[in-house]
Amino acid sequence: MISKEDADTLKQLSAEEGLKLISSKFPEGVVFSTSLGQEDQVITDIIFRNGLPIKVFTLDTGRLFYEHYELLSQNNSRYKIQTEVYFPEASDVEKYVNEKGINAFYHSIENRKECCYIRKVKPLNRALNGAKIWITGLRSEQSENRENMPVIEWDEDRKLFKYNPLIHWSYQNVLDYLDQNKVQELSLHKKGFISIGCQPCTRAIVEGENPRAGRWWWENSHKECGLHSH
Repeated sequence: MISKEDADTLKQLSAEEGLKLISSKFPEGVVFSTSLGQEDQVITDIIFRNGLPIKVFTLDTGRLFYEHYELLSQNNSRYKIQTEVYFPEASDVEKYVNEKGINAFYHSIENRKECCYIRKVKPLNRALNGAKIWITGLRSEQSENRENMPVIEWDEDRKLFKYNPLIHWSYQNVLDYLDQNKVQELSLHKKGFISIGCQPCTRAIVEGENPRAGRWWWENSHKECGLHSH
């Protein structure tokens, strides 16, 4: 368990210090889910560069950009550590596509959320099975839904703690870390794609737009897929 003292300490530590503390207290129960975005590349670099005992995994929804696979391969080569990959259940995808259509997520928010549930949430829950601490790359300025998220919180649905080491980082902080540490990133970021999800559900944004505006751009919603919404 994370005590109040531990939680208070984590609020004062840098991301690297916090990850070291968490992994030392729970050497077999800490996992990190990476979407291969810029924030997640920061955390991946900290974990692998320091040899921390944290399982790193990613979700392959079956609808990702080619650039995701390219970066995943580069990460595995650079750090000499394999990132685990979780896939959706084939039967779930087949049922959804055959009953509703290959791109049914464009037709309603309900369809889109069901697709996210099948391709993201269910595989995530499998990946988190048995974990005590789930590390994320969330930042408070990414969306309204994330503005008040704390550094560490209890996820009642999944019965584990969620640690958000970059929650108070600015986007410039992220860019500075990537540059200073020569961390590779998705080539899409230089083409206006900031928050990147599945290929058919992501567009580039223009200057001044919220980073999440490019996600499910046809919707008027909170721009969440169900992984981190409350």
